[in-house]
Amino acid sequence: MSEKSGPHVHGNPGGAAASDVLVVGGGIIGLVTAWRAAQRGLAVTVVDPEPGGGAARVAAGMLAAVTELHYGEEALLALNLESARRYPDFAAELTEATGLGLGYRRCGTLAVALDADDRAHLRELHALQLRSGLESEWLTGRECRRLEPMLAPGVRGGLRVDGDHQIDPRRLATALVLACERAGVLFHRTWAARLDTAGGRAVGVTGEDGTVLRTPRVVLAGGSTSGRLTGVPEEVLPPVRPVKGQVLRLTVPPRYAPFLSRTVRAVVRGGHVYLVPRENGELVVGATTEEQGWDTTVTAGGVYELLRDAHELVPGITELPLTETGAGLRPGSPDNAPLLGPSGLEGLLLATGHHRNGVLLTPVTGDVMADLLTGAEPPEAARPFTPARFASAVTADSPTLEHSA
Repeated sequence: MSEKSGPHVHGNPGGAAASDVLVVGGGIIGLVTAWRAAQRGLAVTVVDPEPGGGAARVAAGMLAAVTELHYGEEALLALNLESARRYPDFAAELTEATGLGLGYRRCGTLAVALDADDRAHLRELHALQLRSGLESEWLTGRECRRLEPMLAPGVRGGLRVDGDHQIDPRRLATALVLACERAGVLFHRTWAARLDTAGGRAVGVTGEDGTVLRTPRVVLAGGSTSGRLTGVPEEVLPPVRPVKGQVLRLTVPPRYAPFLSRTVRAVVRGGHVYLVPRENGELVVGATTEEQGWDTTVTAGGVYELLRDAHELVPGITELPLTETGAGLRPGSPDNAPLLGPSGLEGLLLATGHHRNGVLLTPVTGDVMADLLTGAEPPEAARPFTPARFASAVTADSPTLEHSA
C-alpha cells in the first residue's frame, strides 16, 4: 500500500461492517472463539500474523482438572470440570470437521511422591480432591511402580486419576485453523496495532499493515499480549502478564516402548515436573514457571533442572534422545483464572488470562464466547470469570495468588 492511497478500510460502502466479529489473536483461544461464533452464523475475522501459534506451541496438553486442583480455586475447578466434560464431544466434532487427529488420549494421570514431605502433601491433596467430589485413588509406592515400571524405586506413593486426559496442542491448533477456514472465518495475517474506538465503544482495529477493519464487536484473545494493545482504555485493559515456561521434547525409540503409559507428575525440590507420553512416541517434559517478563530464552539452567527432576522421577529418561527445547509465555491473571466476557467498553469482549489451563479450557471458552456474542446465556460455571471482577482495581503487574501446592 502506498502512502498516497491512505489506509485501506475493510467494510461496505454504506458503512456496514465487513465482519460481525473481529477476534484479535489466533492462538487456540482466539481460534475456538472464531470457530464457534462462525458456527452460530456470525461473519468472523481473525487478526493474527501466524494463526495457530501462541503458547499452545510449547504446551504439554494435559487436561488435568483433578490433579491441577489448588487450594482456593474451587470456582476455577468447576469451570475446568465443565470444560473437561465437553472435551470428548469437542474432540470428536473437530476431528470430523477437519479429518485431522488431535492426539486426544484418555490415558489418565499418576501423581507421585518421592519423599516423606511430598507424600504428606499428596495425602492432603487427595483429601481435598475427595472433599471436592473428585475421583482419585491413593496408591502405595509398589502399586505406582506396578502401573509404571519405569518409575524410580524410591517412589513413596501416589494418586491415580483416570479422569485426567491429554491432547496434543499443536495438532489441536492446526485443526482449529482448518475448522475456521471451512466455517468461513477470514484471516487477516498481521498484528493488530491499535483498537479503534468512537462514541465510547470499540469499532474495530487497525493492523500493523495499515488496514482498518471495522466491526461492531471485537474479542481480545491475544494471550499474554492482551494487555499491550494500544487504544484499549486503561480502565478496561486486561490485567494479563507473561509467565514463562520452558519445555523439553524427547523421543522414545521403539526398543524402549512402552516407556510410560500415562502422564506422570511430581513435586521435586518444591518444583513441579511432569512427563506426558504422546501416542506418536514423543515425550514432553515440563514445565518451569518463571516471572521473567517477555523473555523466551531457553536457558541451560532451565533444561538442566527439568532433566534433573525428571531423572529422579524416571531414571531411564536420560537414555532418550532430546529432540527439542522451547519456551513460551502463559497469559497469567491476578487470580490465575481467565477473563471471559464484556470488558466494560461497549463492543469489546475479553477471552484471555487462562494461565496454565488454556488447553483444558478451550472447549468451554469457545462455547461461552459464542453464547455471549449471540445473546445466549453462558453456563453457570463461567459466571465468576467476567472481567468485571478486576474493574479499575488491578494493574498488569499485580502479584499472583501463591499456590500452596
